Amino acid sequence: MKKAIFLALSILLTAFTFAGCSSKPAASSDPAAKSDEPVELSFLTWGNQAHLDLYQKLIDKFTQTHPNIKVKLESVPFPDYQQKVTVLAAGQELPDIGWVSERMVPQFMANGILEDVTDLNSDANFKMDDFIPSTLALFQKDEKLYGIPFSTPPSVMFYNKDLIEKAGLKSPNDLAKEGKWTWEEFEKTAKAITSGTGASKIYGANFFRDWKTWILLSSYSWSNGSGPFNKEMTQFTWNDQYGTETLSMLQRMMFTDGSHPKAGEQVSFESGKIGMFFDVYSYVSKARTIKDFKWDIAPMPSGSQGSAPMLGQAGYSIFKGTKHLQETKEFLKFIASEEGVQATSAYFVPPRTSVLNSDLFLKQPDNPDPAHIKQAVIDEMPKAHFQPGHVEWQKIDNTILAGFDQLFGQTAQPQDIMKSLEEKINPILKK
Repeated sequence: MKKAIFLALSILLTAFTFAGCSSKPAASSDPAAKSDEPVELSFLTWGNQAHLDLYQKLIDKFTQTHPNIKVKLESVPFPDYQQKVTVLAAGQELPDIGWVSERMVPQFMANGILEDVTDLNSDANFKMDDFIPSTLALFQKDEKLYGIPFSTPPSVMFYNKDLIEKAGLKSPNDLAKEGKWTWEEFEKTAKAITSGTGASKIYGANFFRDWKTWILLSSYSWSNGSGPFNKEMTQFTWNDQYGTETLSMLQRMMFTDGSHPKAGEQVSFESGKIGMFFDVYSYVSKARTIKDFKWDIAPMPSGSQGSAPMLGQAGYSIFKGTKHLQETKEFLKFIASEEGVQATSAYFVPPRTSVLNSDLFLKQPDNPDPAHIKQAVIDEMPKAHFQPGHVEWQKIDNTILAGFDQLFGQTAQPQDIMKSLEEKINPILKK
């Protein structure tokens, strides 16, 4: 009898327990379910102050329709960002959502720290078909989606129009139209612009934003049918004719012609002391503040197979472990919506077709000539090469930077540097 009573009580207790357990997640398991409970989300970027100001306005607008959700905006310098996220992941202190770049995504995917957002494909209001398909490829794996792009900037050349005109040279845009804007012509132009000494020195060109952006030099090899790595990212391929020519060109410009700053010199394009400067189009946010001289943009110089810019890419990813998944998705949908991308197109090349070809993007205040944006950005995007990515990218990047240090310090010749890099990097790629 006691056994029967105990069994009956056990069944009742189990039933109540399951009923209680199932009642808690019922609301949260429904993607459409909303809660008025106050929530704070953390949003990590590597943005400059202008970017942060823009995003704060977007956050304020989002809060108007989601008053219970507070978004805390933070920024970490780009060179430190990947390491910072890795450390936060190790300590289980990841933000809810953040920016991710093409070089970071392979590592973050391999580490399993990105949240699956494939369900956005079926959200009709989000208009996923408005995204240029190629811009989504970086975030796709095994038919799942782990992020949404917000910036797809190709590398372009910013140039000081006053210096070009003063030297009596034809503009790079006109030369590009004629098919004559080659690497040889670029090097001649840099030499012709260079003048002065000491504090009044004018340099013809600069490839480096912070002496770490060596990847932009890949454009020389890409435009000649080569590149630093094979397509599968399993082999270092820069130890060839074009890799050596790349370093030789930089060596000549630095130490023979004096048309490029030497390593460590802090000379910015904004100062008016650089004739031509290579960066992704997003640098336009800084260029717009220039008032002391006229500037414009042009395509990257051409090699034997035409021009071949680097395509940088950045997107939004939700990090695994967020305690507020639905609220974070709501915020993601807002900043990556057509309205959100229209706002961020003030600084970033938009991945949505509807915005890329709009006057809102092309005719921002203090923008370059819209015809030149089309020539150097929109028309060049199909030719662009994605910046390489690998789970061991930080090691690869540091190894290549050490090779450039040898060039800067004149302790080794281009061909020897490339041979040494091949020997060091191939084992890393095969891990």
